[in-house]
Parts: sequence; C-alpha cells; structure tokens
Amino acid sequence: MSKNRQEILKKAASTYRESLRKSLEHRLEMARNQGDEKLVRQLEAEANYLHIN
Repeated sequence: MSKNRQEILKKAASTYRESLRKSLEHRLEMARNQGDEKLVRQLEAEANYLHIN
C-alpha cells in the first residue's frame, strides 16, 4: 500500500474517532442534563468499550 494511501486511511480513522467522541460527549451531556442516570451509565460504558474516555 502506498504511503499516501496509508496517510489518507489514518486521517479518515482519526476523523471518524473524533466524530464518535464528540457525538458521545454530546449524548452524555444531554443525558446528564435530563437526569437520566441509566442512560449516563450506558453511555459511559460505551465510551469505555470504545476507549474514548
């Protein structure tokens, strides 16, 4: 695989993970604001599973 293609794939993976992180942070914030502790725990577990915490 060419070096350029590897860099593009790394950038895409990084961008995807950052998007996941931002989405998860937003969902956590909303769940906390609504006082939904069950959802907060689920989202925290998701963050741990994805190593985004």
